[in-house]
Amino acid sequence: MSENRLELFVGVVVLVVAGFFLAYLLQDETLPGSSGYGVSASFTSAQGVAVGTDIRMAGVRIGSVSAINLDQENFVADLELSFNEGIMIPEDSSATIVSEGLLGGFFVEIVPGGSFDYLQEGDQIIDTQGHVGLVQLLTNFFFSVQ
Repeated sequence: MSENRLELFVGVVVLVVAGFFLAYLLQDETLPGSSGYGVSASFTSAQGVAVGTDIRMAGVRIGSVSAINLDQENFVADLELSFNEGIMIPEDSSATIVSEGLLGGFFVEIVPGGSFDYLQEGDQIIDTQGHVGLVQLLTNFFFSVQ
């Protein structure tokens, strides 16, 4: 009889923990279909970025990547960036793919510009820079020294 109560207790604990995870996922404001607006940006390399990757400004999450496509005419990665409702981004802002550290993940960093006009639904961020890897930086350094 004691084993049945233990199994019942463990089962209840597992269900409660699963409920907490579900509640945490549902509180995310940027789930598909949530309010906000989308803009596009083209990168020479979108290495490390996937659908759902964070978009941050000043270290604060302000949206996520909603789509990634290859522009077969220009051979660049076209990203659709979805910003949370109420986030106003100057139209001359830049977007850069950056790493959280040597072993960390990637995110899209928005560096705000100085314009008084803001991005609207369907606009494009023109000033972009793809991720520059550590190996590429070291190679550039060694070949520039000679």
